[in-house]
Amino acid sequence: MNEFSLIEHYFNRLARDDGVVLAVGDDAAILRPSAGCELLVSVDMLVSGRHFFPEVDPRALGHKTLAVNLSDMAAMGGRARWATLAVAWPQLDSPWIAAFAEGLFALAAHHQVDLIGGDTTRGPLTLSVQIMGEVPAGQALRRDGAQPGDEIWVSGQLGLAAAALQHRLGTLSLPEPVRALCQQQLDWPQPRLALGQALRGLASAALDVSDGLLADLGHLLQRSGVAGEVWAGQLPSHPWLCAQGLATLPCLAAGGDDYELCFTAPPRHHAAIAALAAPLGLPLSCIGRIVPGQGCRLLDTQGQPIILEREGYDHFA
Repeated sequence: MNEFSLIEHYFNRLARDDGVVLAVGDDAAILRPSAGCELLVSVDMLVSGRHFFPEVDPRALGHKTLAVNLSDMAAMGGRARWATLAVAWPQLDSPWIAAFAEGLFALAAHHQVDLIGGDTTRGPLTLSVQIMGEVPAGQALRRDGAQPGDEIWVSGQLGLAAAALQHRLGTLSLPEPVRALCQQQLDWPQPRLALGQALRGLASAALDVSDGLLADLGHLLQRSGVAGEVWAGQLPSHPWLCAQGLATLPCLAAGGDDYELCFTAPPRHHAAIAALAAPLGLPLSCIGRIVPGQGCRLLDTQGQPIILEREGYDHFA
């Protein structure tokens, strides 16, 4: 099998989207965005040994490779439409590649995303997806709109993926079935696209939590020119992790790999945001507030600062 037969056999699927004029097989795809929409484009890279263990289930890896990019679309309030995939393979292992493609295309079908091109070569296992989507003009969620007085919200549960990693590394011992649930979150993250679209017109700023809540929220605060106070006791997670207190707080506040949405909104939208939880089947928690100043403070129940050793994942540490 060579590069072209690999692409044709595993990754050339008939496009479902009528906005795809030309997909896999030419030097570039031809796309037709919807009228009245702005184009969203993002790219993420996953490297073996850096972002995932080499022995990971290839179906789960295919899912996650696309999921982390869909999460960026969710953070912008967008509808994901198209993706390209670039992969360096150490070797052409047909069963492994077939399972990887199965995981990727299952998630793509669920969110109606077409794979429209990409590239392959030989090298250390490296996976990169460029995701493209769209949002009605002027309605994208951005990082630069938070204002003093806004509430800080987060979706889902924090810290599960980080706890699974710490269990794997031997620094945290998780009981069953907590370990299984945490491992599921690490391997099969669910991008919050429906939530992102529902937040258009409600959220003042948003991003996804990939490198850790405090680190990612810090980027939003910097772009908006404000400060934030996060209430440690309000961080949502699995009851077992919450019960461990300071022992697992770094997982919740700075662990990363959550792929939940963190967003800000004026208090007048509190009830409307809370009402989204039931139809989406997704917990939404108010965890802090925006204040004047700079930086992000993690506070205990007495309002005193909690200092963690780190606030999130550093890709170059």
